[in-house]
Amino acid sequence: MDIEKLTDEIIKGKRLSRGDDLGFLLTAELSSLTACADRLRKHFRGNRANLCSIINGKSGRCSENCKFCAQSAGHCTNVEEYGFLDKESILAECRHNEQQGVDRFSIVTAGRRLTGSEFENALDTFRTLSQETDVELCASFGLLEEEQFVRLREAGVSRYHANIETSRRNFKNICTTHTFEDKLECIRRAVSAGLEVCSGGIIGMGEGWDDRIDMALTLSELGVSSIPINALIPIKGTPLENTVRITEPDILRTVAIFRFIVPEADIRLAAGRNPMEGCGRQAFLSGADSAITGDMLTTSGNRIREDISMLEGIGFRAGKSKNP
Repeated sequence: MDIEKLTDEIIKGKRLSRGDDLGFLLTAELSSLTACADRLRKHFRGNRANLCSIINGKSGRCSENCKFCAQSAGHCTNVEEYGFLDKESILAECRHNEQQGVDRFSIVTAGRRLTGSEFENALDTFRTLSQETDVELCASFGLLEEEQFVRLREAGVSRYHANIETSRRNFKNICTTHTFEDKLECIRRAVSAGLEVCSGGIIGMGEGWDDRIDMALTLSELGVSSIPINALIPIKGTPLENTVRITEPDILRTVAIFRFIVPEADIRLAAGRNPMEGCGRQAFLSGADSAITGDMLTTSGNRIREDISMLEGIGFRAGKSKNP
């Protein structure tokens, strides 16, 4: 496969699909693959880096058994536990992140689905954030019903986050309390309610390269606009605590593969980039154009200004306050 020729064809409109022989993505020289993925990024996404930050709006006591997660009630991780945060705390965090230059701010919660008074509090909080800040608002509240998605959109939320985590084949090895199809149906309901969707997954959980390619193809078929790629950070007390960390070259190849398969989406580096050289500097030259920054859900993240400085140093424009 001529990688340069294929890159030109994708720029002209070709899209890779399940019917294509995608083995070249695994055998191509890494430097060539990442260079072409970077060219695709420049063509489809330009040099504007999109930054989002998140706040853990409700922590711990989750009924689901996702093997990677510190917040599952079935795992012994000593994670902090609390109900939905008060509006003033969330507003203060949102304002701080906005001042630092993020484009988006998301509230995420542990649990299968946010319901009842906590969901009502979330709606009230989003209405206030929408009125008092200028950042785009996102939510991640589990497997919501369509009526809940409609109410989120009416409250000012523009995008919903729901990771598919891995491939359809591998999902049952990671979680058994809900299914891969439950995830897909959730995404479809969010789209039906008029929301954009942010959905990706975690690499380094024991999956194979075919699983990573399948995940990218599924996200392409769903038409998601933002794809967070997390590299597993094994957490003590979870079933994956002894998993060997994925290597940086494998992360770079994965990022490039996603750019080839979903060229028009934001490819967003998320958890697990801190140990990478320059906090993922090379990944932003391998097809990634976006990042989660600031406070992370269950793992420490990067400081916003440090990320902006790093991105600007490699040719990106970053920071909402400086580059509207």
